[in-house]
Amino acid sequence: MELALKLGQQLRRYILREWLPLLADLKLAIGLLLAIAVCSATGTIIEQDQSLAFYQANYPEHPALFGFLSWRVITRLGLNHVYRTPWFLALLILFGASLAACTWQRQWPLLKVARRWYYYRKPESFQRLATSTLIPQGSLSQLERLLRQRGYWVQRRDEVLYARKGLLGKIGPIVVHASMLLILAGAIWGSLTGFKSQVMIPAGGEGGLGQVVAVGDWGRLPDWRLRVHRFWIDYDPQGRVRQFYTDLGIEEQGEERVRRVISVNHPLSYRGVSFYQADWAISSVVVRINQSPPLRLPVVPIQQNGQSLWGTFIPTRPDLEEGVMLLLPDLQGTGILYDMQGQWLTSLHTGQSWTTPDQKTLWLEQVIGSSGIQIKQDPGIPWVYGGFALLMVGVVMSYVSHNQCWALSRPEGLYVGGKANRAAVVFERELLQILEELQPPHCEPVRTDVLG
Repeated sequence: MELALKLGQQLRRYILREWLPLLADLKLAIGLLLAIAVCSATGTIIEQDQSLAFYQANYPEHPALFGFLSWRVITRLGLNHVYRTPWFLALLILFGASLAACTWQRQWPLLKVARRWYYYRKPESFQRLATSTLIPQGSLSQLERLLRQRGYWVQRRDEVLYARKGLLGKIGPIVVHASMLLILAGAIWGSLTGFKSQVMIPAGGEGGLGQVVAVGDWGRLPDWRLRVHRFWIDYDPQGRVRQFYTDLGIEEQGEERVRRVISVNHPLSYRGVSFYQADWAISSVVVRINQSPPLRLPVVPIQQNGQSLWGTFIPTRPDLEEGVMLLLPDLQGTGILYDMQGQWLTSLHTGQSWTTPDQKTLWLEQVIGSSGIQIKQDPGIPWVYGGFALLMVGVVMSYVSHNQCWALSRPEGLYVGGKANRAAVVFERELLQILEELQPPHCEPVRTDVLG
């Protein structure tokens, strides 16, 4: 038992003497920060969470990008999901440990020193200050009153006085470090417990949470169902998409818990999961031939000259030997008909009909769109937002000047001096005004360098 205690004490001393100073080293913190920045930039440049076929097509081995960057290198190093790789999380943890060590080793002792009340009891001590002077017949009580009027905290003991203000300037760096630790913790927690998926659901249909794009090691998708009650698009007069909307419902255990209209930049949040309007497509068309019941035909996407179109084949005979091609450029309800040889026939709007050469009437009843929804859960976001808010507060606090004043009453007069860690000119002006008010009438102007 005693041996274990001794080993524990030795280990503790070794950590405090060897590891903490190493972690608190500024060069190490800067190096880690640069490494994190480079890795984050890599994750921004290289597309994240794509399929293996995507990387094989865009990052081939021959020729490899820059001579070495191929899909094998990307997938083996985890560059296709940088922010969830163990080595990136290890960098964040190590950087957080460096910040914590720096706070413990440097910032916290500085704050403890700044909170102490200490006095100068010898005139020689005032010579070390940047601003100091000797005022004959100066009053210590009057100096105390003037300092208090300007917001200083004052302590007086007999013939000595110490005053300070702006202690927030010493607390600011600690708050900045705490905010960065909070941001790092939020990023790590979000990477481990969050997930992202996407799903395409036609209007009037329902589906699960779709295809998982990314999920943390501790993440889990909830067992919910999504129902798209309605999907529509607003177009401007030039026919360009202005905004698209989804009337979305979320079902849990067979019951619809929430229903809301979402649009781009206006997501729905439910139990920590956000649902974003991310994409759209055309899923099917409803047509009718003569007096037939409505036929719902699926469409397929077609790329033509860089433009997205959707097309389907509409049979006009039961044996499917004859028919027309219908192309749809958007959800405005306008289709273009072509014959089987690719010749243009006519344009058709929703609710209109067209008669084929063999006297069959084709009705375009409805164009049904699909809503592309991105589902994302990141439990670390509140931590990150809170950390950034705290960071702004800490930065503002760090700009507060920590001002200190000392005074010593002696038979030859009142010794007064002070210093500030920033805004030294402003502090000297303030101290000079105080000294001028202390100066008895009909005396020479105060000089702040008489002791230097």
